[in-house]
Amino acid sequence: MITSDPPEHDRVRRATMRHFGPPHTSDLVSSQEEGIKRIVRDLLDKLKGKTRIDVVDEFAYLLPVSVICRVLGVPEEDEKRFHNWIEVALDGLDLGPEATSEEGQHLAKLGHQARQELSTYMAELLERYAKQPGPGMLSAMVNSADERLSRGELLSNAQLLLFAGHETTVNLIAHSILTLLRHPHVLEKLRRRPELIVPGVEEFLRFESSVQFWPTRTALENIEIAGTTIPKGAPIIVVYASGNRDPSRFTNPDQVDLEREHNEHLGYSGGIHLCFGGPLARLEAQIAVGEFVRRVQNPRLLVDPPPYRHNQIFRGPRHVPVDIDGVRD
Repeated sequence: MITSDPPEHDRVRRATMRHFGPPHTSDLVSSQEEGIKRIVRDLLDKLKGKTRIDVVDEFAYLLPVSVICRVLGVPEEDEKRFHNWIEVALDGLDLGPEATSEEGQHLAKLGHQARQELSTYMAELLERYAKQPGPGMLSAMVNSADERLSRGELLSNAQLLLFAGHETTVNLIAHSILTLLRHPHVLEKLRRRPELIVPGVEEFLRFESSVQFWPTRTALENIEIAGTTIPKGAPIIVVYASGNRDPSRFTNPDQVDLEREHNEHLGYSGGIHLCFGGPLARLEAQIAVGEFVRRVQNPRLLVDPPPYRHNQIFRGPRHVPVDIDGVRD
């Protein structure tokens, strides 16, 4: 659905959304809250006794992948398999000049193979649910009696939900903690006023965009912008990250402001392609970052900038090594 226009887009999104949010499944996101809190508590408990942690591997990744597996009905024991496929696929998604190099072409080939393996896995899972319904969105989509999708539509959108349902949330949680460690006064303010985590997550979404852009838009007619004509049919790359730092839209855009007013950012795109998983991602980040701030004692960033993935679209650190003094109860 992310690369289609109406009416196809609207039909597929509607058929998918009915199993995720209002009006048909109004309590799915809220029903995850206690489970998210439990996972976050357990992850932080496992960090007790450590003085050095990796925020990504030991915290930011583990929560979203567990939640999305439960929501979709993907066996969590398969995580290592699809995590590797997604990592390899991301490494092979290069839109820059390096894509034409020998190494770039090799990574692209590996990425293609990984996407094929992920597709085969998801097709087998959907077929299993078609024969024997089970819990989660995927089974509900396969067996829906209301708005049925074709096999190809089911497969492509199931992969999208698995990928987007955790990958960008990993980056959001990691970036939120990274931003706080880079701005100790903001971290201290959030520690004093924990209720600011709700607007705070919106500010983190604006300040460090997990998705930089999505390269599938095309001008439907000639467009005049600042004296320049974008001709009909030309590809357009709308850079969300740039829009989120636009000084004509945001006051002091390069500053972190937990109480920023009118913070209508593009962290989840906009219009008909507004990410419908945003409410779940927000809830995960609010709980995870809020509890990290409350429980982790004196976290200190070891490497700045930390190592990032080599990917122009999906932006997030591979690792965020941090020294800590301990973890409170």
